Amino acid sequence: MSDFAYSSPSDSRSRYDGWSLDERDPDYINALMPFWEWFYRYYFRVQTDGWHHIPSEGKILLVGSHNGGLASPDTHMCLYDWFRRFGSDRLLYGLMHPNMWKVAPSVASQAIKCGAVVAHPRMAIAAFKRNAAVAVYPGGGEDVFRPHSMRNQIYFAGRKGFIKLALREEVPIVPVISWGAHDTLIVLTDCYKIVKQLHDWGMPWLMDIDPEVFPIYLGLPWGISIGPLPNFPLPAQIYTRVCAPIHFERYGREASLDHDYVDVCYQQVKTQMQQELDALVASVEAQNR
Repeated sequence: MSDFAYSSPSDSRSRYDGWSLDERDPDYINALMPFWEWFYRYYFRVQTDGWHHIPSEGKILLVGSHNGGLASPDTHMCLYDWFRRFGSDRLLYGLMHPNMWKVAPSVASQAIKCGAVVAHPRMAIAAFKRNAAVAVYPGGGEDVFRPHSMRNQIYFAGRKGFIKLALREEVPIVPVISWGAHDTLIVLTDCYKIVKQLHDWGMPWLMDIDPEVFPIYLGLPWGISIGPLPNFPLPAQIYTRVCAPIHFERYGREASLDHDYVDVCYQQVKTQMQQELDALVASVEAQNR
Protein backbone atom coordinates (compact mmCIF):
# COMPACT_ATOMS: atom_id res chain seq x y z
CA MET A 1 0.00 0.00 0.00
CA SER A 2 1.44 3.29 -1.04
CA ASP A 3 0.74 6.84 -2.06
CA PHE A 4 -0.91 7.71 -5.35
CA ALA A 5 0.42 6.73 -8.73
CA TYR A 6 -1.12 9.24 -11.11
CA SER A 7 -1.53 6.97 -14.09
CA SER A 8 -4.87 6.53 -15.80
CA PRO A 9 -6.74 3.24 -15.51
CA SER A 10 -6.80 0.97 -18.51
CA ASP A 11 -9.96 0.67 -20.54
CA SER A 12 -9.62 -3.10 -20.62
CA ARG A 13 -9.98 -4.50 -17.13
CA SER A 14 -10.04 -7.95 -15.65
CA ARG A 15 -11.02 -9.34 -12.28
CA TYR A 16 -8.51 -8.68 -9.49
CA ASP A 17 -6.78 -5.90 -11.42
CA GLY A 18 -7.26 -3.47 -8.53
CA TRP A 19 -9.73 -1.19 -10.30
CA SER A 20 -12.83 -2.48 -8.52
CA LEU A 21 -14.14 -2.05 -4.99
CA ASP A 22 -16.20 -5.21 -5.22
CA GLU A 23 -13.50 -7.88 -5.03
CA ARG A 24 -12.82 -7.72 -1.29
CA ASP A 25 -13.95 -10.95 0.32
CA PRO A 26 -15.00 -10.96 4.01
CA ASP A 27 -14.96 -14.77 4.06
CA TYR A 28 -11.36 -14.80 2.82
CA ILE A 29 -10.42 -12.24 5.47
CA ASN A 30 -12.06 -14.34 8.20
CA ALA A 31 -10.15 -17.39 6.99
CA LEU A 32 -6.86 -15.49 7.38
CA MET A 33 -7.57 -14.28 10.92
CA PRO A 34 -6.28 -17.37 12.80
CA PHE A 35 -3.07 -17.24 10.73
CA TRP A 36 -2.60 -13.52 11.48
CA GLU A 37 -3.48 -14.10 15.13
CA TRP A 38 -0.65 -16.58 15.61
CA PHE A 39 1.90 -14.10 14.23
CA TYR A 40 0.29 -11.28 16.22
CA ARG A 41 0.40 -13.07 19.56
CA TYR A 42 3.44 -15.33 19.38
CA TYR A 43 5.81 -14.25 16.61
CA PHE A 44 5.66 -10.44 16.76
CA ARG A 45 4.10 -10.17 20.26
CA VAL A 46 2.32 -7.00 19.19
CA GLN A 47 1.54 -4.25 21.66
CA THR A 48 -0.93 -1.66 20.43
CA ASP A 49 -2.99 1.27 21.68
CA GLY A 50 -5.06 4.20 20.51
CA TRP A 51 -7.81 2.31 18.71
CA HIS A 52 -10.44 4.40 20.49
CA HIS A 53 -9.48 7.16 18.05
CA ILE A 54 -11.18 5.29 15.20
CA PRO A 55 -14.78 6.52 14.87
CA SER A 56 -17.46 3.83 14.93
CA GLU A 57 -18.53 4.73 11.39
CA GLY A 58 -17.85 7.13 8.55
CA LYS A 59 -15.07 7.77 6.08
CA ILE A 60 -11.52 8.37 7.31
CA LEU A 61 -8.06 8.37 5.75
CA LEU A 62 -5.63 6.19 7.68
CA VAL A 63 -2.09 7.44 7.04
CA GLY A 64 0.69 5.10 8.06
CA SER A 65 4.45 4.67 8.16
CA HIS A 66 5.69 1.12 7.71
CA ASN A 67 8.88 -0.94 7.99
CA GLY A 68 10.25 -4.39 7.27
CA GLY A 69 10.56 -4.62 3.49
CA LEU A 70 7.99 -6.13 1.16
CA ALA A 71 6.69 -8.33 4.00
CA SER A 72 5.72 -5.13 5.89
CA PRO A 73 4.64 -7.07 8.99
CA ASP A 74 3.45 -3.98 10.88
CA THR A 75 0.91 -3.33 8.11
CA HIS A 76 -0.45 -6.88 8.37
CA MET A 77 -0.63 -6.67 12.15
CA CYS A 78 -2.60 -3.40 11.92
CA LEU A 79 -4.96 -5.11 9.47
CA TYR A 80 -5.48 -7.90 11.98
CA ASP A 81 -6.21 -5.35 14.71
CA TRP A 82 -8.72 -3.55 12.48
CA PHE A 83 -10.66 -6.68 11.56
CA ARG A 84 -10.72 -8.16 15.06
CA ARG A 85 -12.15 -4.89 16.39
CA PHE A 86 -14.52 -3.86 13.61
CA GLY A 87 -15.17 -7.11 11.77
CA SER A 88 -14.50 -8.00 8.16
CA ASP A 89 -17.71 -6.39 6.91
CA ARG A 90 -16.68 -2.83 7.79
CA LEU A 91 -15.24 -1.39 4.60
CA LEU A 92 -11.50 -0.75 4.59
CA TYR A 93 -9.54 -0.29 1.37
CA GLY A 94 -5.77 -0.01 1.07
CA LEU A 95 -4.04 1.86 -1.74
CA MET A 96 -1.36 -0.41 -3.23
CA HIS A 97 1.39 0.47 -5.70
CA PRO A 98 0.46 -0.62 -9.25
CA ASN A 99 3.85 -2.31 -9.66
CA MET A 100 2.58 -5.11 -7.42
CA TRP A 101 0.39 -6.34 -10.27
CA LYS A 102 3.46 -6.50 -12.51
CA VAL A 103 5.92 -8.02 -10.04
CA ALA A 104 3.68 -10.39 -8.08
CA PRO A 105 0.21 -10.71 -9.63
CA SER A 106 -0.71 -13.70 -7.47
CA VAL A 107 0.15 -11.77 -4.29
CA ALA A 108 -1.78 -8.76 -5.60
CA SER A 109 -4.83 -10.94 -6.21
CA GLN A 110 -4.77 -12.15 -2.61
CA ALA A 111 -4.31 -8.59 -1.33
CA ILE A 112 -7.34 -7.47 -3.34
CA LYS A 113 -9.48 -9.96 -1.43
CA CYS A 114 -8.40 -8.13 1.74
CA GLY A 115 -9.36 -4.74 0.30
CA ALA A 116 -6.33 -3.60 -1.71
CA VAL A 117 -6.96 -1.37 -4.73
CA VAL A 118 -4.70 0.48 -7.14
CA ALA A 119 -3.14 3.57 -5.56
CA HIS A 120 -5.05 6.11 -7.65
CA PRO A 121 -7.21 9.05 -6.46
CA ARG A 122 -10.16 7.67 -8.40
CA MET A 123 -10.21 4.53 -6.30
CA ALA A 124 -9.89 6.40 -3.00
CA ILE A 125 -12.69 8.80 -3.93
CA ALA A 126 -14.93 5.89 -4.96
CA ALA A 127 -14.25 4.23 -1.60
CA PHE A 128 -15.15 7.40 0.30
CA LYS A 129 -18.44 7.53 -1.59
CA ARG A 130 -19.19 4.19 0.06
CA ASN A 131 -18.42 5.77 3.44
CA ALA A 132 -15.37 3.50 3.73
CA ALA A 133 -12.05 3.91 5.49
CA VAL A 134 -9.01 4.18 3.19
CA ALA A 135 -5.43 3.34 4.21
CA VAL A 136 -2.39 4.84 2.54
CA TYR A 137 1.36 4.64 3.20
CA PRO A 138 2.68 7.76 1.45
CA GLY A 139 6.38 6.83 1.77
CA GLY A 140 5.92 3.68 -0.33
CA GLY A 141 9.04 1.65 -1.03
CA GLU A 142 11.40 4.36 0.22
CA ASP A 143 9.67 4.20 3.58
CA VAL A 144 9.31 0.44 3.95
CA PHE A 145 12.98 -0.02 2.95
CA ARG A 146 14.36 3.00 4.78
CA PRO A 147 17.74 2.33 6.43
CA HIS A 148 17.84 1.04 10.00
CA SER A 149 19.51 4.32 10.99
CA MET A 150 16.22 6.06 10.02
CA ARG A 151 14.03 3.70 12.04
CA ASN A 152 12.87 6.49 14.37
CA GLN A 153 11.88 8.85 11.56
CA ILE A 154 8.59 9.41 9.76
CA TYR A 155 9.49 9.40 6.08
CA PHE A 156 7.01 10.23 3.31
CA ALA A 157 9.59 10.88 0.55
CA GLY A 158 7.96 14.27 -0.02
CA ARG A 159 4.71 12.78 -1.38
CA LYS A 160 1.68 14.95 -0.70
CA GLY A 161 -1.08 13.32 -2.74
CA PHE A 162 -2.73 12.03 0.43
CA ILE A 163 -3.05 15.59 1.74
CA LYS A 164 -4.76 16.72 -1.46
CA LEU A 165 -7.12 13.77 -1.21
CA ALA A 166 -8.07 14.50 2.41
CA LEU A 167 -8.67 18.17 1.63
CA ARG A 168 -10.70 17.57 -1.52
CA GLU A 169 -12.86 14.84 0.02
CA GLU A 170 -13.12 16.58 3.41
CA VAL A 171 -12.06 13.56 5.45
CA PRO A 172 -10.05 13.52 8.68
CA ILE A 173 -6.61 11.94 8.71
CA VAL A 174 -6.01 9.28 11.35
CA PRO A 175 -2.25 8.57 11.69
CA VAL A 176 -1.08 5.01 12.35
CA ILE A 177 2.52 4.63 13.50
CA SER A 178 4.62 1.60 14.34
CA TRP A 179 8.01 0.70 15.73
CA GLY A 180 9.93 -2.57 15.87
CA ALA A 181 9.33 -3.95 12.40
CA HIS A 182 12.59 -2.33 11.27
CA ASP A 183 14.29 -5.18 13.19
CA THR A 184 12.49 -7.82 11.11
CA LEU A 185 14.61 -6.74 8.13
CA ILE A 186 17.72 -4.68 8.85
CA VAL A 187 18.29 -2.30 5.96
CA LEU A 188 21.90 -1.14 5.91
CA THR A 189 21.69 1.44 3.14
CA ASP A 190 19.96 2.31 -0.11
CA CYS A 191 22.11 2.28 -3.25
CA TYR A 192 19.34 3.35 -5.65
CA LYS A 193 21.24 6.42 -6.88
CA ILE A 194 24.13 4.20 -8.03
CA VAL A 195 21.79 1.72 -9.73
CA LYS A 196 19.84 4.57 -11.34
CA GLN A 197 23.08 5.94 -12.78
CA LEU A 198 23.87 2.50 -14.23
CA HIS A 199 20.40 2.44 -15.75
CA ASP A 200 20.95 5.86 -17.29
CA TRP A 201 24.14 4.44 -18.84
CA GLY A 202 22.19 1.62 -20.45
CA MET A 203 21.56 -1.11 -17.87
CA PRO A 204 17.93 -2.24 -18.19
CA TRP A 205 15.60 -2.50 -15.22
CA LEU A 206 14.58 -6.01 -14.23
CA MET A 207 11.11 -6.65 -15.69
CA ASP A 208 11.36 -3.13 -17.12
CA ILE A 209 10.24 -1.68 -13.76
CA ASP A 210 11.95 1.18 -11.95
CA PRO A 211 12.13 -0.13 -8.33
CA GLU A 212 12.46 3.42 -6.87
CA VAL A 213 14.60 1.94 -4.08
CA PHE A 214 17.52 -0.52 -4.04
CA PRO A 215 18.39 -1.54 -0.47
CA ILE A 216 21.22 -3.61 0.94
CA TYR A 217 19.92 -5.51 3.94
CA LEU A 218 20.23 -8.38 6.41
CA GLY A 219 17.32 -10.74 6.78
CA LEU A 220 15.60 -13.99 5.90
CA PRO A 221 15.88 -15.98 3.74
CA TRP A 222 18.81 -14.39 1.92
CA GLY A 223 21.14 -13.44 4.77
CA ILE A 224 22.66 -10.35 3.18
CA SER A 225 20.97 -9.27 0.00
CA ILE A 226 20.55 -6.38 -2.42
CA GLY A 227 17.48 -5.06 -4.16
CA PRO A 228 13.79 -5.00 -3.17
CA LEU A 229 13.38 -8.79 -2.98
CA PRO A 230 10.63 -10.55 -1.01
CA ASN A 231 11.64 -11.47 2.53
CA PHE A 232 10.45 -13.43 5.54
CA PRO A 233 10.47 -11.23 8.67
CA LEU A 234 12.61 -11.94 11.68
CA PRO A 235 10.65 -12.38 14.98
CA ALA A 236 11.05 -8.87 16.42
CA GLN A 237 8.43 -7.38 18.72
CA ILE A 238 6.19 -4.80 17.04
CA TYR A 239 4.49 -1.81 18.64
CA THR A 240 1.67 0.07 16.91
CA ARG A 241 -0.34 3.15 17.81
CA VAL A 242 -3.43 4.80 16.34
CA CYS A 243 -3.22 8.54 16.88
CA ALA A 244 -5.86 11.21 17.34
CA PRO A 245 -7.56 12.38 14.10
CA ILE A 246 -6.08 15.42 12.41
CA HIS A 247 -8.52 18.05 11.14
CA PHE A 248 -7.49 20.98 8.95
CA GLU A 249 -8.80 24.54 8.98
CA ARG A 250 -9.91 24.55 5.34
CA TYR A 251 -11.28 21.84 3.08
CA GLY A 252 -12.59 21.56 -0.45
CA ARG A 253 -11.27 21.56 -3.98
CA GLU A 254 -9.84 25.08 -3.71
CA ALA A 255 -7.88 24.12 -0.60
CA SER A 256 -6.51 20.99 -2.31
CA LEU A 257 -5.19 23.14 -5.19
CA ASP A 258 -3.48 25.66 -2.91
CA HIS A 259 0.14 24.44 -2.99
CA ASP A 260 1.23 26.52 0.00
CA TYR A 261 -1.69 25.30 2.08
CA VAL A 262 -1.03 21.69 1.07
CA ASP A 263 2.58 22.14 2.22
CA VAL A 264 1.41 23.48 5.58
CA CYS A 265 -0.98 20.56 6.08
CA TYR A 266 1.73 18.09 5.02
CA GLN A 267 4.16 19.48 7.59
CA GLN A 268 1.43 19.39 10.23
CA VAL A 269 0.76 15.70 9.65
CA LYS A 270 4.43 14.79 9.44
CA THR A 271 5.28 16.77 12.60
CA GLN A 272 2.43 15.27 14.63
CA MET A 273 3.28 11.75 13.51
CA GLN A 274 6.95 12.30 14.36
CA GLN A 275 6.00 13.51 17.83
CA GLU A 276 3.83 10.43 18.32
CA LEU A 277 6.63 8.15 17.11
CA ASP A 278 9.13 9.84 19.44
CA ALA A 279 6.74 9.28 22.34
CA LEU A 280 6.19 5.64 21.37
CA VAL A 281 9.93 4.96 21.13
CA ALA A 282 10.52 6.62 24.50
CA SER A 283 7.78 4.52 26.14
CA VAL A 284 9.16 1.29 24.64
CA GLU A 285 12.69 2.10 25.77
CA ALA A 286 11.45 2.94 29.29
CA GLN A 287 9.46 -0.29 29.38
CA ASN A 288 12.51 -2.36 28.37
CA ARG A 289 14.93 -0.87 30.89
